[in-house]
Amino acid sequence: MTTAPRPVTVGIEALDVYGGSAWISADDLAEGRGLDRGRVKNLMLTGRSVALPFEDPVTHAVNAAKGLVDGLDPAVRDAIEVVLVATESGVDYSKSIASYAHRYLGLPSHCRLLEVKQACYAATAALQLASGYLASGASPDARVLLIATDVGLADERAEYAELATGSGAVAMLLSEQPDILELDLGAFGLHSFETMDTARPGPDIEVADADQSLVAYLECTVRSFADYRSRVADVTLDGTFDHLVFHTPFAGMVRAAHRRAMREFTECEPAAIAADFTRRVEPGLTYPAQVGNLFSGSLYLALASLVDQLPAMTERARVGLFSYGSGCSSEFLSGTVGEGSGQVVAARKIGPRLAARRRLGFAEYTDLLPASRACLLPRPDLTVDAATEWRPDSRGGPPLLALRSVKNYHRHYDWI
Repeated sequence: MTTAPRPVTVGIEALDVYGGSAWISADDLAEGRGLDRGRVKNLMLTGRSVALPFEDPVTHAVNAAKGLVDGLDPAVRDAIEVVLVATESGVDYSKSIASYAHRYLGLPSHCRLLEVKQACYAATAALQLASGYLASGASPDARVLLIATDVGLADERAEYAELATGSGAVAMLLSEQPDILELDLGAFGLHSFETMDTARPGPDIEVADADQSLVAYLECTVRSFADYRSRVADVTLDGTFDHLVFHTPFAGMVRAAHRRAMREFTECEPAAIAADFTRRVEPGLTYPAQVGNLFSGSLYLALASLVDQLPAMTERARVGLFSYGSGCSSEFLSGTVGEGSGQVVAARKIGPRLAARRRLGFAEYTDLLPASRACLLPRPDLTVDAATEWRPDSRGGPPLLALRSVKNYHRHYDWI
């Protein structure tokens, strides 16, 4: 018996962001640390999210996905059969964060659960693996829930990088009904090599070589696009893509990568490159400037920003996406956003929720840092005080998951 081939359209059906419930402005943090204002301005940051003492990668993951999952039709929710969590803030060397997310999101038992690690590139790797599974037709109409979640470790030792290090998560529902982004299957470019630009040799330790990280990021930007161009016919950087979205440690780094790529692959003059950055790249930088680097969620925070900033579209637009993870691995991929994508993302009210976060002063922020780092340490027993003064004002919003205790290394959470 022969059957007609199934149409293959795969990508992001729904997307939501948890950008934390508290933040500190870049100006307040820079003043508190005595940093040079000129250099701070070049980062192009408004502020960064800050993890509260009862927030960890699990709570970020669940809080990012909760509204998205609860809003699904029961049949669609029941079709979720893979839960992938991308993180470099894992709380266990064996047990995955996906198992906690699966429990507290109330997902069906017929799920594969998996945690993926490759610094900030992990979510893109998971996206490609999941897309291949969905496109194979092995389980028609299945859904994959992919969550990128991290807690930033930067403090005064990181100097200017402290301003750009956020905490939070991005949740994406992947399926054959890509209402937000339909992937160009088979259209990708890769570039990877071993380097020690950043690493986490311990759960509460982060080491970084800022100069090496910038060099590797810029090199991967141009080499991954060169590989993409070798695989996909008739591609030009300045003509094929209506918009460009980058992994965004901070917007100034993205501007440097865009300029480097445009100089290498186009004949554009400096003024034209600057105008192109404003038109095709800047819409994706609004949310990253408010949240900071979300690590593996960074690229998809930028995608959410782009789609939310676009005016009502009357036709599909092609987007080029650059993903980078320290260590390092990178990929240039592409897809199209459709006419209804803006409405789908706008319904999540990401911008208003970011605006409603509690603003911290510098003293409050520095008091929080030890607890934010300690939440990643393995401890046999711990009681977490979700103190009233730190609880977010949830009036008009959904409840948030909070870490309440650890008993015999088993983490326990509750809704506040």
